[in-house]
Amino acid sequence: MVVGVAPNSILRALGVSTTTRIEVLPDVPPVADFLPGYEAVGWQGLGAPKATQPEIIDLLNREMAIGLADPKLKARLADLGNVGLTLSPAAFGKVIATDTEKWGKVVKFAGLKPE
Repeated sequence: MVVGVAPNSILRALGVSTTTRIEVLPDVPPVADFLPGYEAVGWQGLGAPKATQPEIIDLLNREMAIGLADPKLKARLADLGNVGLTLSPAAFGKVIATDTEKWGKVVKFAGLKPE
């Protein structure tokens, strides 16, 4: 979705920030094709307090997987340019750790400080 573009404007996407092409923009290459290693993606996930019982975590994970497998939800997510991923709790924890480290380096390199 592009916000703030006047009707009938010509807008040309130069690249997507994922490492591969995306379904809603199949003719737009990833920036990584020109700048190897580049990736800047957002994600959403469901979290629970650290002390949550493993049985509850497993139940939530199974139910989320069922929801994300629903064709209507898949289609809606695709309309928004998203893909639903079902990950194990351990794999999702690795995503969080990896992204925290990656973006922490960016923040330090840029010299950003909280205001």
